[in-house]
Amino acid sequence: MRKTCTRILAIVFTPLLLLAQQHDHHPTPSVTTGVEAQPLLAQAMRLQEALSFSGNSLSTADAQRLKALSNNPLTSETVTGIQKILDPYCLNIVTINPEGRVKVDRGAARAVLTQGGWTSFLVKIHNEAGITAKLEAESPNGAKPYHSPSFESKVKKEHELTAGQVANRFLEVQIYANRPLQPNLSGLKLEYAVVQIYSKEAGKREAEIGYHVGQGSQDIGFRNATHILFDVKPAVKVKFQVKDHDGTPTMASFLITDSQEHASGKFKGIYPLPSRRVAAYDEYPDFFFQPQIYRKDGEHVQLPAGKYKVTFTRGPEYISQTKEITVPTNVDSINVSFELKRWIQMSKLGWYSADHHIHAAGCSHYDSPTEGVDPKDMFRQTMGEDLNMAANLAWGPSWYHQKTFFTAKDHPLSNKKNIMRNDVEVSGFPSSHSGHIVLLRIKEDDYPGTTTIEQWPSWTAPVLSWAKSQGGIVGYAHSGWGLEPMQRTGKIFNDIVPKMDGIGANEYIVTVTQNLVDFFSAGDTPAPWELNMYYHTLNCGFKPRLSGETDFPCITDARVGQARSYFKTNEPLNYDNYVAAIQSGRSYVSDGKSHIMDFAVNGSEAGVGNSEVSLKNTQSVFVTAKVAAYLPVTQDSIGAKIANSSILITPYWEIERARIAKSRKVRVELIVNGEAVDTTEVMANGEMTEVKFNYKINKSCWVALRVFPSSHSNPIFVTVDGKPIVEKKSAEWCLATLNQCWKMKEPNIRVEEKKAAEDAYEKARIVYRKIIDSQ
Repeated sequence: MRKTCTRILAIVFTPLLLLAQQHDHHPTPSVTTGVEAQPLLAQAMRLQEALSFSGNSLSTADAQRLKALSNNPLTSETVTGIQKILDPYCLNIVTINPEGRVKVDRGAARAVLTQGGWTSFLVKIHNEAGITAKLEAESPNGAKPYHSPSFESKVKKEHELTAGQVANRFLEVQIYANRPLQPNLSGLKLEYAVVQIYSKEAGKREAEIGYHVGQGSQDIGFRNATHILFDVKPAVKVKFQVKDHDGTPTMASFLITDSQEHASGKFKGIYPLPSRRVAAYDEYPDFFFQPQIYRKDGEHVQLPAGKYKVTFTRGPEYISQTKEITVPTNVDSINVSFELKRWIQMSKLGWYSADHHIHAAGCSHYDSPTEGVDPKDMFRQTMGEDLNMAANLAWGPSWYHQKTFFTAKDHPLSNKKNIMRNDVEVSGFPSSHSGHIVLLRIKEDDYPGTTTIEQWPSWTAPVLSWAKSQGGIVGYAHSGWGLEPMQRTGKIFNDIVPKMDGIGANEYIVTVTQNLVDFFSAGDTPAPWELNMYYHTLNCGFKPRLSGETDFPCITDARVGQARSYFKTNEPLNYDNYVAAIQSGRSYVSDGKSHIMDFAVNGSEAGVGNSEVSLKNTQSVFVTAKVAAYLPVTQDSIGAKIANSSILITPYWEIERARIAKSRKVRVELIVNGEAVDTTEVMANGEMTEVKFNYKINKSCWVALRVFPSSHSNPIFVTVDGKPIVEKKSAEWCLATLNQCWKMKEPNIRVEEKKAAEDAYEKARIVYRKIIDSQ
């Protein structure tokens, strides 16, 4: 399920000033009457949200006043009240007369900026002409803030300015018109806009700020602009000294918040301002949709003087820490040290982390298919989240640009501990309606005989077969989409046929019978939807393995590796051996906060010897594993919110959902043919626990362990007297689900491909019928 986010056209680090501190310097404008209350209030609520996102929130008192207005009847007093709340935040007042001419006056807000950052103000607009064009801001003092030593020369070259004129170009000004705001004026008599101003320099700086609604709309007599003396507070270069738990320099994740109260006091201002980050232009590729940034030892961030709280960590194997720092005035730079702490180091235990599904473009990154970030920017994310292996996938909306990075080799930035390769997700292609598929370790990324996406097959089996023919391993992405049961059920493993109306592991129900599927993705869609399909096909004797993914930044844009695999290899750490471990099942899926290591039945480990154990007659088996998990001693508000929310809401796999009540314990469940048959509890204190189960097996089955929904082992297949694994009810479920899949997918399969698809579906029906008839 892909989501589209707005493009944010701005750059560089941003101070988060509370707008409440910016007014009372000029008298507020007179109150406008004769205005409809409902649309004005609706816009005011959107403005509050936009200001919060931009880092310049309304004061707590004003936010409460606005909320109170929204709870009362809409009257002329509502209109007056809104203006009294918003007018003190206005830098300018714009009047558009009946002829469409724009006049600009100074508003009440104090003209305070911060060097190297963006500050948001409101603009009050009297629209007497009912114009619905875009309101544009401009300034002769403006120039693109390139933030490089060649800033001045670039400005001079592009604008052919004199040295004096270049020196006077110190700011950038623009109207913020992205969501939740509208790009154009509404045409209403009264509304407000958000103007954002960036300053390259510090000190007292005068700037001319003007507005227009199109060519020729400027008023005569120099009335379409105001001259404003800004007080630009200086920023300080804060250099990070980042050391891993063993003292080695490293990359880490940092969430920097200020000491001010923002937006009803529920959150703090974030630095650098997320809404003003553009990875393609900034010195560091910080993403605007993430609150955190990533910095390695020796890198820096620009901050204005003040007090800050820095939360720092490096993926789920680390303990999140906080540090209070003070940035002094009258200095150019300071050094701040950070020492990371682990609760576990999986690589020391022979296990390595991996995410087989991340993207450098599309979804949260940017709207435009030609935009996004380069692989090197994604590599910073993987380093900052301590991800050993990452598959950076090109896909439909960004295909023609991102595929230029495909080499069938590791990215050159890869090292002995962190490896990234560019591979493919077949998403946004003609077959996507049947399920998005991930192709790993392929040698060629263009389907034979094609030059455009539109020429690829319109169902998934041909693509899977082609990828496997060149040595790749394949699986369906974000499996749960389309697998929602048609009826509500509280059971993870159930007999309700799913809708098959999505882009997850839908056609998997067909291709798994053709041995075309190596792995089944888990971790980034609701766990019950994922596991129900997976369990049923295992019960029919098929043996695809589980592999963890995030689909960053689409299903989640929080962080890469939010769900991941941990794999074990006795060979050197490289992409081939990673792929081999996923294919064999010597791995498990996890959020990184619980671990199921060395899972074995009668001493035979998952992923070793085809994951098979043979028995003669009914007998008990000895199930063992090493389990480690970590939960904070006390559940915080974020953890409580996750634990109390629906499992159908992200994050889908998260250990807080596994916490037993308010304790620090989680359950480890023994799963046999999809059912939990035994359970034990372990302390989630970071310590290793040996778990053991004895279970009597009287027929062929598969066995797994899970900490639901935080981690899940791959299965071990136990055969009794050489008989196959057969569950009649699961085969009946698979047959009904296959028929539902054909009903939903057949209309989108090309006419010339329909016969082959129909034959494959029918062959799959025969497979399931044989299983049913064998019972």
